[in-house]
Amino acid sequence: MIVSELALRNWAKLPPRAQIISDLTMLGLEVDGVEPVAGEFNNVVVGEVVECKQHPNADKLRVTKVNVGEEQLLDIVCGAPNCRQGLKVCVAKVGAVLPGDFKIKAAELRGEPSNGMLCSYSELGINIEADGIVELPADAPVGTDVRSYLQLDDVVVEIGLTANRADCLSQLGVARDLGAKYLVPTKFADFKAKLFAQAAQRVTHNEVFPVELVDDKACPAYASRIIKGVDVKARTPEWMVQYLARVGVRSIDPIVDITNYVLHDLGHPMHAFDKANLQEKIVVRPAQQDEEIVLLSGETAKLQSNTLVIADTKGPIALAGIFGGEHSGVNENTTDIVLEAAHFAPLAIVNRARQYGLHTDASHRYERGVDPQMLLVAMERATELVLEICGGSAGPVNLVGQLPDNSHTITLAHNLLEQIAGIGYSQAQVVDILSALGCQVQAHDNQTYTVTTPSWRFDLEIPEDLVEEVIRVHGYENIPTAAPEAKLSMRQFREADLPLNRVKDVLVNRDFQEVVTYSFVEPKLQALFHPGEATLDLPNPISVEMSQMRLSLFTNLYSTLAYNQKRQQKRVRIFEAGLTFVPNADAELGVSQELVLAGLVAGETVPQGWNHTSQPVDFYHVKGIVEDLLAITATEVRFAPAQIAGFHPGQTAEILHQGQRIGLIGKVHPALAKPYGVSGDAYMFALDAQAIALTHVPEAKPVSKFPSNKRDIALIVNENVLVGDLIATARKAGSELLTDVHLFDLFRGEPLAQGTKSVALTLTISADDRTLDDAETNAEMTRVVSALAQEFGAVLREI
Repeated sequence: MIVSELALRNWAKLPPRAQIISDLTMLGLEVDGVEPVAGEFNNVVVGEVVECKQHPNADKLRVTKVNVGEEQLLDIVCGAPNCRQGLKVCVAKVGAVLPGDFKIKAAELRGEPSNGMLCSYSELGINIEADGIVELPADAPVGTDVRSYLQLDDVVVEIGLTANRADCLSQLGVARDLGAKYLVPTKFADFKAKLFAQAAQRVTHNEVFPVELVDDKACPAYASRIIKGVDVKARTPEWMVQYLARVGVRSIDPIVDITNYVLHDLGHPMHAFDKANLQEKIVVRPAQQDEEIVLLSGETAKLQSNTLVIADTKGPIALAGIFGGEHSGVNENTTDIVLEAAHFAPLAIVNRARQYGLHTDASHRYERGVDPQMLLVAMERATELVLEICGGSAGPVNLVGQLPDNSHTITLAHNLLEQIAGIGYSQAQVVDILSALGCQVQAHDNQTYTVTTPSWRFDLEIPEDLVEEVIRVHGYENIPTAAPEAKLSMRQFREADLPLNRVKDVLVNRDFQEVVTYSFVEPKLQALFHPGEATLDLPNPISVEMSQMRLSLFTNLYSTLAYNQKRQQKRVRIFEAGLTFVPNADAELGVSQELVLAGLVAGETVPQGWNHTSQPVDFYHVKGIVEDLLAITATEVRFAPAQIAGFHPGQTAEILHQGQRIGLIGKVHPALAKPYGVSGDAYMFALDAQAIALTHVPEAKPVSKFPSNKRDIALIVNENVLVGDLIATARKAGSELLTDVHLFDLFRGEPLAQGTKSVALTLTISADDRTLDDAETNAEMTRVVSALAQEFGAVLREI
């Protein structure tokens, strides 16, 4: 955002320049640069070309006599093509010093004396594009110092604005903030009152152009006005050319210049149509898919259905709040115009310009929010300038829709202000500051304030916003510095707490690499692991491939496998700890965020070597890794067969703790390999990080001095009986003498009956205080065998 010091002073009585620039940054409007509007020069005055003749010895030169308010006319040779008799010009007299230390001396050019120079903008260091010398207004007083006449003792200030400060995207907006800082009112109230007091006098005909609002949510209000008989070839006043140049805008023609001036001065975008090129009525509606419009830049835009357009009965004539169309634009043959000023909802404009590779001053403001109450002010100001510069006759304003009231009423507690600021404020200070910012403030006896925010402050919504405003305007520099107090306390830590990094170490020790992936995934790929599940779709995604929040870590892990395999990495062992985002109406903001630890294994169990045979990863290899993880936790789990989307139905298990699923493990279904671009088998697992957050608290126990007894039993059970359930039941059935149970053999086939299997278990039986005899050992075995027979129908194998 660029502001001119002179433009700011037109709106408010301000202190010296140095203080303004310093206070802008302290107000949060960071100053990125300060540049003078003209170079250093002297002895340059307003002159009038009294006589202009062709140079006798040069085709491109002219010999002039110039009146600079002195007794004698100056003879000056000039090469500018626009030099002519009667023109008011900028004359550098002999002795003048122009930017670049260029000194003007009396000289003779091709035999003709030249006592000075007629200057162009560039020769005076003024950043205005123009051919030839400066053409001053006809009423410019001869002999006046040019620096004073053009008010060149001015600077332009570049301000870096944050996105929430759309109210400062105008000269008036920045002046309002400075006025609040110095507790001085702006001239806007008087300006507005005078503008509307004369509004009726501007209306000289009754014609209005019909307007239809199809989408009144995207465009709540649309104002238009017909001005007939305008002279589009009129010259833009020098003061306006200078103003626009100082805010970084090139002068084009008087109508465009007026709308640009209103935009930068008041902050409200405007546009003008050639009435002769409008068909029947203006319609504000969404674009039809693939509808086309030729823009003012000459480019053809193919529209998307999410774009709001201004159209007539023939088709689009402008991209609403972004860019005008070429067909309806004002041109040199225009005589009647239709001025428009509309209020567009920010969400109807945001990102639309980017869709078409555009970024305009209008879209920049509408995306951030434009004061709806400025709409009619902008219309009247633009009308006033058009009639003054281009002539014509104006009709009444045709306002369709209703101007929204975007103010908020907020209750602010005084103790909240002082708690956040760390210093005390009087009630009068708070009321003065908030009132100066345009708020309506009521102070109450209970040390609270009822504050109604102004229409131009979209960013004030909660009490903390008002606190920030008071602190900002009062001055951050007024908050006393204080040395920080370090109040240390011992962190609450339980010995049973298991840090996630400790769990990760187990995986790292098993040759895993940690990966970090985006929380966004491609919908088509995620649907393969989560078919039919509700998802959280992003309203403005970076790309289609990153348009959904992930429901699990599987999609990204499997995609990472494909990425590595394409780079000749066949053995992949990766894991990630990250959040998942599951829609949940009962959760905060409608989404449950859970921390999950997930891993993927593919390729060989160990790297290929000379002293071993390569073996591919299988389910039990990955299950062993998960069991290693669970071994350092205090979570007692069991594995149960499961059918889960995206995984092989015969090689998938859910991990259960107290009947609740806390994870899963399985082989990725081969059908997913092609869509993801994966070759070969892959196994994945996932664990709820919260469920494995506790570990075993060490408890010292003496080592038994007595020998242990081992007994092997072979049991015949049905094929569908899980070995893990057998072991769990055996441990539960045994007494404190049963110290271990583990599987050492599994057999199927003849002579066993079909549908059965033989499970061989080793029971370790011992006591801490004695050597067990055979009777005690056999009794322990009997208890285990009986429990297994009763629970699973297990029979001791005698074959």
